[in-house]
Amino acid sequence: MMQSRRTFLKHSAALTSMMFSLDSLGQGPASILLRSSWQVENIGDIGHTPGVITLLERYYPQVEVRLWPVDIGKGVDDMLTKRFPKLKIITADADVKKAFEECAFMLHGSGPSLVRGKDLAAWSQQTGKPYGIYGITFPGVYGFPDDRWKFKEDDVSIITNAKFALFRDSVSLEFAKSKGARSPIMEFCPDGAFAVDLKDDAKAMAFLKEHDLKDGQFVCVIPQLRFTPWWELPRKNQQVNPAKQARNDGMKEHDNAPVREAIIAVVRQTKHKVLIVPENETQMKIGKEMLYDPLPDDVKQKVILRAEYWLTDEAISTYIRSAGLFGIEMHSPIMCIGNGIPAIVCRFEEQTSKGAMWRDIGLGEWLIDLDKQKDIDRLVPTVLDMLNNTKKTKASVSKAMAFVQKRQKETMQLMQGYLS
Repeated sequence: MMQSRRTFLKHSAALTSMMFSLDSLGQGPASILLRSSWQVENIGDIGHTPGVITLLERYYPQVEVRLWPVDIGKGVDDMLTKRFPKLKIITADADVKKAFEECAFMLHGSGPSLVRGKDLAAWSQQTGKPYGIYGITFPGVYGFPDDRWKFKEDDVSIITNAKFALFRDSVSLEFAKSKGARSPIMEFCPDGAFAVDLKDDAKAMAFLKEHDLKDGQFVCVIPQLRFTPWWELPRKNQQVNPAKQARNDGMKEHDNAPVREAIIAVVRQTKHKVLIVPENETQMKIGKEMLYDPLPDDVKQKVILRAEYWLTDEAISTYIRSAGLFGIEMHSPIMCIGNGIPAIVCRFEEQTSKGAMWRDIGLGEWLIDLDKQKDIDRLVPTVLDMLNNTKKTKASVSKAMAFVQKRQKETMQLMQGYLS
């Protein structure tokens, strides 16, 4: 059963016993090894990392952060070092070995699953030093077409041996408990991407000016298929998955048609324009086929299709100038809310349980389950209400972020005993 926000506010005795005054945070020299940065073709997967580093910077200003990325490059490393000039990005085996020797604590960053649990296990076995897990979905692996919720038994022991295991949605927390995970502290923790503050105002403003999109007078929209077709990107070096491709083909109109109808309603019933944007590199093509091309001509005149992928900093600088966002993704909405912009999340089963975090932070009204017709039916009125009822909208965003920031502060405190 999904926990309520009120339940999250009732901290366990174990959590309370480990709390320390923020006045003492970051007093001693220490280094933390952050395992994160899962891929560069998705601005949300990019966003996990700067979000968590921002929180570490805020609460542990004297602590050195060494980022051990799974995937880096394509301008992401430059973007991170520009925002965090003291950040050490380590990729060479010798540097990783040195980090194992010198760092006091290892943190598995926020992500879609326990992405690198095996590295936490290796850290523990080789160093005997503590580690924690910060804001994941569990199991987060959707097997298709059979055994849909897959998890490794080893992950349960890795979670149990963590000093704390924090889950970004209540469904994951309960799933981990049901499988026997028993870390001393198992709690809800908002996705790390809520804290991202990267910006590239120059790029964003140039694009908006080129397309005559004025601050507060346009809405961002994101398309998606049931399974991201990573096989279309040469860098991924993946073969086409026939079963997933068939599922995509069979559901793409079902899933994107409601979003398209919401675009039409925005254009015809409000003064806003619409900007169709990608969260990952495959979505420019999806946006053209499923959202833009089928639009009526009168609507197209007020709709812009972004034809190029972008990085997280330019995306956020665009989002903060918009009136809001809706679409079939999770992390652009997260980064919108984190920066004070309203956002509606559309989801389906294949996207795991991460969408539950919208209810967990008090934004259940802005969560649309595309597997439920009653939710599909309320997408258009929900979008229009978000745009027209601005006082209510602003209050909803503020209340959600107050809750998120409270949990960020509380969960960051859990490392204090290991970093001073």
